[in-house]
Amino acid sequence: MSLLRDHDLARAFDHASHTYDGLTLLNPGHRRALQRSARRLRLPRDGAGLHVLDLGCGTGASTRALLGAAPRARITAVDASAGMLRRALAKPWPTHVRFLHLTAEEVTASGEGPFDAVFAAYLFRNVTDPDAVLESVRTLLRPGGRLVAHEYSLSGSRAHRALWTAVCRSVVVPAGTLTGDRLLYRHLWHSVRAFDTAPAFAERLTRAGFTGVRVAPVAGWQTGIVHTFLARNGSRTAQERAR
Repeated sequence: MSLLRDHDLARAFDHASHTYDGLTLLNPGHRRALQRSARRLRLPRDGAGLHVLDLGCGTGASTRALLGAAPRARITAVDASAGMLRRALAKPWPTHVRFLHLTAEEVTASGEGPFDAVFAAYLFRNVTDPDAVLESVRTLLRPGGRLVAHEYSLSGSRAHRALWTAVCRSVVVPAGTLTGDRLLYRHLWHSVRAFDTAPAFAERLTRAGFTGVRVAPVAGWQTGIVHTFLARNGSRTAQERAR
């Protein structure tokens, strides 16, 4: 199967946006895992005085996780899908959270930033050029700024690859078919199989110039299937070291 990319993928998410939140509820621990990953940013003082980017915010589940982890931070959330953003905007948010219709590649040119931290959930396997997006993230981050990527990235073991295929065949694709979004959820299945393993994505982060790269598996049935990647934009500044 050829994967959906760019405008085709955004349109598929537009179409699926009205049922997306409901389908994610079928995934035990989905929101709890996002919350745990957002907390791994370890932003001081509840994020007071900091500007955080939610890159690929979807319907706002990752934004909500960020808000819980850093309730005093200024949060800018962006997504390429207008439909997903409409769902996010329909929810209640404090005034220091705002949403923009931008692709990951467009954020740099938009004049947004710089950011003290970037949170990217389920983003990198969906972009055409992950290395270019990582370069953009480094441009957007202050020196020593923190990146957390929460991503479907298989461990590399045959058992985890087989489990992912079994879940997609028995639950994910049938559920997406019922909502009329079979193409998108088949993309989800195959995009994970085609993407970097967790060790390979950690190496990609290092090659991109990020430092202190660490990988943590999520808990529950997704162990070995979803991982949290933590990294910094170069060496820490004196201010960062003092925190």
